[in-house]
Amino acid sequence: MGKLERITVTLPEKMAAGLRDRVAAGDYATTSEIVRDALRGWCDKQDRRRAAAESLSQLIAEGEQGPFRDGDEFFDALESRLQKLIDDKPDAG
Repeated sequence: MGKLERITVTLPEKMAAGLRDRVAAGDYATTSEIVRDALRGWCDKQDRRRAAAESLSQLIAEGEQGPFRDGDEFFDALESRLQKLIDDKPDAG
């Protein structure tokens, strides 16, 4: 672990008691360890959200470049394709 910096955090009594309980139960060595673990999880979640947002932005940009299809033609073809699948399905009975 690199250089450490002390940061003071104020918690609701119930939350602080929960941290102390986990330390007393032996799940963690210190309350600071719990907070660091929680922050690592939060950072991972933020990284995943950022990556998803970037990916979505890229997909939107690609979509805006085309090619474009007429909506009515697309849905007519889709409906025709689905009807063919339904018609070709063998009876289960």
